[in-house]
Amino acid sequence: MSWLFPRLFAGFLAMVAGGVIGYVLGSPVQAPVLSVLFGGGLAVGALAVFDTLRGVRLIAWLRGAQETDAPRDAGFWGEIGYRVERSIRARERSTLQEQARLGQFLDAIEASPNGVLMIDVNGQIDWCNSVAASHFGLDPQRDRLQRLTNLVRAPAFVAYLQGGVYREPVSFPSPNGLGTLSVLVRDYGDGMKLVLSQDITERERADAMRRDFVANVSHEIRTPLTVLSGFIETMNTLPLTEVERKRILTLMGQQTQRMQSLVTDLLTLAQLEGSPRPPADQWTPVARLLRQVEADARTLSQGRHQLTLSGETAQQIAGAEGELLSALANLANNAVRYTPEGGRVDISWRVLGDGSGEFAVKDTGPGIEREHLPRLTERFYRVDGSRSRDTGGTGLGLSIVKHVAQRHGGELDVQSEPGKGSTFRLVFPAARLRLPLAPADAARGSSEAAEAASSAR
Repeated sequence: MSWLFPRLFAGFLAMVAGGVIGYVLGSPVQAPVLSVLFGGGLAVGALAVFDTLRGVRLIAWLRGAQETDAPRDAGFWGEIGYRVERSIRARERSTLQEQARLGQFLDAIEASPNGVLMIDVNGQIDWCNSVAASHFGLDPQRDRLQRLTNLVRAPAFVAYLQGGVYREPVSFPSPNGLGTLSVLVRDYGDGMKLVLSQDITERERADAMRRDFVANVSHEIRTPLTVLSGFIETMNTLPLTEVERKRILTLMGQQTQRMQSLVTDLLTLAQLEGSPRPPADQWTPVARLLRQVEADARTLSQGRHQLTLSGETAQQIAGAEGELLSALANLANNAVRYTPEGGRVDISWRVLGDGSGEFAVKDTGPGIEREHLPRLTERFYRVDGSRSRDTGGTGLGLSIVKHVAQRHGGELDVQSEPGKGSTFRLVFPAARLRLPLAPADAARGSSEAAEAASSAR
């Protein structure tokens, strides 16, 4: 209220000054009282006009954008202008802070791996992040204020959204046809809805693979168990000759061996998937691996195939020796199993131009159709199921090879053509290979290390 007394005092002074001037000017005409009143009123009126002009300036500023400072007048209007400007600036700062917080909130939603879509009381799109736009095939700008059900016509989603019961999410094929979406709706505000979407394509695929895996394992184990159960029942109920008994025991042994191989491969896969990556500082001679692979292949072939081993094998490879041997042996043994008697199996090792190492197995077997090649490393996938079981395979060998290759930074390449055989190449990166030091070099290196240590002391 600091402006009130000066304002009243200014009015009083104006009235007094006007009255005095009126008295002085009115005395010659013998009308002093009337002159005093007229002069005082005229002075107060002039002050009021001046005061009104200052008010008009403030109103003009208020009607504008308030980008400049308010009129810096003294007194009443100056006080009003100052307080109004301070209030406006405070509200602007508050608005900017709220906008910044809203921007941060929307940026956080935008960074979410899930889709977030807001619809108003009329079912129109109010806002959505880029993930939701990708899930539903929307344009965040163009489709704003459009009815969601006009743009997303999946029957399951439309029925779910219009049903009003959102306790559980609904799953349906993505509108872009590239996967499966899981959508959950939540009410908020006054009739508005929040639509949360998630791409569950990989989860669905993993669940399907897990179900298939369990079904395949159950089938693979049930088959030899059924055979064993039948043979045991036969031996218990029927009188058998010595020849028949030996034949049944031989078949039972084969089925037992089949189950043992299956369980061994399953345990190997579980170990590969659950253990840390193999170390890069444990070196194994390639020659030792290849000799073992060749020996296993010749034992399996029993002289029925032409087996050759070629290539420079002076290198050493870094990694888990057991895993590497398992992968290389699987490729060689598969070639022996699927190559007819009298066929040829070539096992080779070479160092490529970029320093990487290639283990290759080439056979003259029946070959594989092109459409089967991408799925060869899937568990229990067989090009010819009956033939695979006849050869004693478990359907897990190439899956093991793929896991070993990935754990050692390598890759598996398959080239095959029906009637022309197959070539399986396992390539390891140059960082996993080295040539061993010669004895003289090793001794020189040890001597230099000892001298360096001695000088350091």
